This record gives sequence, C-alpha cells and structure tokens, in this order.
Amino acid sequence: MKQELLSQLESRKAKIGIIGLGYVGLPLVLRFGEERFKVIGFDVDPEKVSKLNAGQSYIRHIEGSRLQSLLDIKAFEATSDFARLSEADCVIICVPTPLTEKKDPDLQYIEKTADALVKTLRKGQLISLESTTYPGTTEEILLEQFKTTGLEVGKDYFLVFSPEREDPGNAKFSTRTIPKIVGGTTPDCLEVGRALYSSVIDRVVTVSSTKAAELVKLLENIYRCVNIALVNELKILTDRMGIDIWEVIAAASTKPFGFTAFYPGPGLGGHCIPIDPFYLSWKAKEFDFSTRFIQLAGEVNSAIPHYVVERVTSALNDKGKAVRGSKILILGVAYKKDVDDVRESPALEIMELLEDKGAALTYSDPYIPRLHKMRKHDFSHMSSAALTEDLLKKHDAVLITTDHTGIDYQWLVTHSGLVVDTRNATREVRQGREKVVRA
Repeated sequence: MKQELLSQLESRKAKIGIIGLGYVGLPLVLRFGEERFKVIGFDVDPEKVSKLNAGQSYIRHIEGSRLQSLLDIKAFEATSDFARLSEADCVIICVPTPLTEKKDPDLQYIEKTADALVKTLRKGQLISLESTTYPGTTEEILLEQFKTTGLEVGKDYFLVFSPEREDPGNAKFSTRTIPKIVGGTTPDCLEVGRALYSSVIDRVVTVSSTKAAELVKLLENIYRCVNIALVNELKILTDRMGIDIWEVIAAASTKPFGFTAFYPGPGLGGHCIPIDPFYLSWKAKEFDFSTRFIQLAGEVNSAIPHYVVERVTSALNDKGKAVRGSKILILGVAYKKDVDDVRESPALEIMELLEDKGAALTYSDPYIPRLHKMRKHDFSHMSSAALTEDLLKKHDAVLITTDHTGIDYQWLVTHSGLVVDTRNATREVRQGREKVVRA
C-alpha cells in the first residue's frame, strides 16, 4: 500500500481531497491543482461550493482566475457530497476548531469529519489533519474512530498531522514557501505524509509524532500571544507614564540580536492566536498542570478591548461629551490590515462594549462590505459606510481599530473632530495631532 501510494504521488496520479474550503483549504486546493494533481474540495456550505465551481473566489487575496484555470483543465471540483471521500487517495482535513462559550475546545467539526471518513475509509488512503488542536487529537479522535473499520494504520492506510501555517494577506510568504511540519502515527505514515507535502511545498520538516506536530502549532501561536500581551501591558503603563510605546519598540528593534519586535493593538484577532493557547491550557489539566503564564497572557489580551473603550470614554469626556449618545465611527473591523477576515476581530468586542454604553456606531471597512452573525457577536444589521469627509464630520469620534493601507490618515485627522488610534496608524500625521489620542 505504501509503495503504491508513493508511486501515485510521484507521478501526480494521486487524487487529493480537501475538507473545508476556507482560508486554509482553498490555498491548498490551488497549490495541489497547480502542481497537476486532481483535487476534490469538500464543504458543507452549498453556496460556497457553487461559487467555487463557477470560478469565483470569496477570499479577497485569492484570485478567481487561479481557480478558473484549474476548472478549465478539470483539475478541481467542489462538492458537498461527502460520500465521494472514497475517491480521494489523500484526504486533508482543514475544518475550524473554535472554542465553546466556556473557552473549552470545540472539536465538533473534527468529530463530524471523522464520522464521515469512517464510512468511506479504504485501503491505500492517507488522511492528514491540519486543523489546530491540542496534542493527542489525531490519535484520540481520528485513530480511535478509524479502528472501528478494521483497517490497520501504517499498513492499510496512513494517518498524519500537519499544522496549517497560512498567513492571509502576507505577500512575502506563500503556501509553497512556508515550511511544512509533518508528524506521523507510524514511520510509514510519516514517509507517505512527507511525500504528499514535498510534492507541493518547498521544504518539509518532520517530527517524531503527531503529538509533537500538534504542539508545534500551539507553541508558535502561544509565543505570539504571550509577547503581544507583554507589549499590550506595557502600552497601558507607558500611557500613564507619558512615554510613547511605539517609539520605544522602534528604538529597541535596532538591537541586532536578542530582541524581536511585537506591537500593541486593540486586542487579539484571527482564528489562531486568541484561541490556540486555550487548547493547550485545557489539555494541561488532564496532567494536573496549570499553564499560569499562558492564562495570564490570555487575561491581559482579553482586557485590552475594555481598555480601548476606557480611552474612548476619556477622550470624549475631555471634549465635554458622554459616550451615551455619541456617534462613533469604527474604522476597520477586519482582524488585521488588508484582509477580508473578521474572525475573532477585537473590533467586534469593542463595538459591543460601546453599544452597551449607549454609543451610536457606524463602521467603515473597504474589505468587509457587510457584517454577518458570528458565534459571539451579531452585527448582521450593519454594512460598511463609504469613508467620506461628510461621514467624518457627522461623528463625534473615529476609532481606528484596523490600520488598512490605502487610507490617507492625514486627511482623516484633518476632517475629524477626534481620532482614537489603537494601531499607530497616524504616526506620520503632522497637522492636527492634538485631535489624536493613542489607545
């Protein structure tokens, strides 16, 4: 089985199945398709499937023309028929792994995917899980489920974990150039997994187990979470001390060794950094261990939206206005600049806090034309307003929560009465700096 699958991968005759056609799955579709593999994409959303089969990308940084070129040569098709999983020689799982309201891991999407795969798993298949999760998930959920088929892992089929490392909107790195981590359930599983990804990725890095690979992803994002918490806490302190934290970070960055720059903001956003640390903290309890450092970082970052609202309240008060009844323009709701992704965006938490205080909100974001209902927030009644001089003058304050490029921040400050800046977007502004408050 192993040699046959390795031969199929080498000859590009292996058919690739990708479950979950979002920010992780869709770039993989393109990568395998552009390397002459036949790809079937699986997703539970029929509207998404229909758009992809028509060559339409719903993710801004992924060009529809790239999809269309695969469709033209019949290298890709999308479907909601999970019975077709048996057609794929290699199946890559890219489903969401959110948190519950109690911040416990919500693995329902992995579990449902495992249920579907049990019905279709056949000899000679490779299954790769890419969804971020706690160490042990691949063995405890997928492997245990697959045992019910009677097939033997490492002999009849192959099982690996390879954490996704996508960074939407990053022009410097692509799916092909970002090194890929792979851990296998058995040595033969690892060999096949390495062959799969080596077909489309420049560099594949192998580790000793699926657990090690699962922890790699968590470490990467916990590292960022902890360091962002550090600079966020220092931001609050330096505001009280009258010191510009951005100036301090820029100066510290001139040290050629021993320092990596992290920057403060309105809170954590995106699918990974606000969520991943809780996966490890939850798993650690099974070993009677408290991850106090990680938990503290989470507490600091979770408090930042409240701090931003306090700064907005104070800035309005200095203008003789209360938050209640004030018109506030939220500039940017994407979780980071120049992407069309609002998952876990701190802007949404800030908006909810401001609404609770009685503020009247409008938002403007060129990448998010309309908001939709999400797990924790429902702003589905709101759509983006065009950023005009008239819009700025109608509002008591502008709160910069996402620093999209392409916005003239000097123009913004000139035509606004008050600007609260959480991203240092106004650093180049020269006229009207008295209107700007850092947060």
